[in-house]
Amino acid sequence: MRPIRLPMFPALVLALAACQPASPRVVAALPAPSLSDADLLARGEYLVRIGGCNDCHTPGYAESGGTVARDTWLVGSPMGFHGPWGTTYPSNLRLRMQQLTEAQWMEYSASLRTRPMMPDFAVRAMSEDDRRAIYRFVHALGAAGQPAPEALPPGKTPPAPYLGLVLPAAPQAAAGQ
Repeated sequence: MRPIRLPMFPALVLALAACQPASPRVVAALPAPSLSDADLLARGEYLVRIGGCNDCHTPGYAESGGTVARDTWLVGSPMGFHGPWGTTYPSNLRLRMQQLTEAQWMEYSASLRTRPMMPDFAVRAMSEDDRRAIYRFVHALGAAGQPAPEALPPGKTPPAPYLGLVLPAAPQAAAGQ
């Protein structure tokens, strides 16, 4: 049996060895490209779709595998998320974006702090162009739907439907500590 010769193998190994992921600091420092209005709308739709916004803010989206009509997107949901913080309802983003100017959204979203289950840290980590794209897309959808139910305080049981989140008890300190 004759050995297989791979003359490019050493170069390939060196090239792959150089492919190390950049540190988050370097990636975060990269400037975001400026986008046209059409690009911002398309980017906004893409971010809403892949960012999971519809999973909570669009009734029936997750259950249907994402096949609900776009004109029903982001109208909020009566599905509550119930836990030690109380109960949170996904807001109607279409109504909310109609209340804000783009400048107000940019300021608000840069320091977004919400109640659970919303992953506000993900929005804060987005580039300005990505947050602007989301605003432009949701704003362009126009107002639709009703406001979501108001959040409930801890200890108050919400009406159905709601998802109950039971967290484990905090670990107890060992004796003598």
